[in-house]
Amino acid sequence: MTSDFTTADVAIGPHRLEGSLYLPQSPQGLVIFAHGSGSSRFSPRNRYVAERLVAQGFACLLFDLLTAAEGEFRRNVFDIELLGARVGEAIDWTSDSDMARLPIGLFGASTGAAAALVAAADEPRVAAVVSRGGRPDLAGDALRRVLAPTLLIVGGLDYGVIELNRSAQQLLRCPNRLDIVPGATHLFEEPGTLESVVERAAKWFVEYLCAPQA
Repeated sequence: MTSDFTTADVAIGPHRLEGSLYLPQSPQGLVIFAHGSGSSRFSPRNRYVAERLVAQGFACLLFDLLTAAEGEFRRNVFDIELLGARVGEAIDWTSDSDMARLPIGLFGASTGAAAALVAAADEPRVAAVVSRGGRPDLAGDALRRVLAPTLLIVGGLDYGVIELNRSAQQLLRCPNRLDIVPGATHLFEEPGTLESVVERAAKWFVEYLCAPQA
């Protein structure tokens, strides 16, 4: 699979949220990223993951979940209902674009994982969800409504967050799995750990976004 891709600046939904769209030549699915608190579409970790997923044939959309004005208020960064609604706006945006035909996956990090799961709970078009170092527990009761197969990836040294993921997993009724990456802390900064995240996420999306449609 070629790693060549193009990028485009896009404006998402009624709030004109700024985004970057990564496009391989013949995408077989679209992965929408929901970044965590204090991050943005320029997150080097998410951009690395996106570029690796593009090499697997997936289009990737990274976008800012808040406007610049909204980002000035710290409470908005942790407003999971608001952030989940913004992920929903991104999903809706795909319906009026060239991405409309593609199956949708969501990739969430930190609080963005909760936002992705909240969006997935109300959107049947979502075919798969991956959480990286996420806080799925913050999605609350929405976890019970998620239908999309969900992969929770946590660092083996991310103490506390592992238990929060296990608790959230107990509420999921969809196909799901918890993967623990040995030797990784919350940001997967240790050598080889982010590569492990990419490998696990890519396999999950290949399995659930590339499956033959009924």
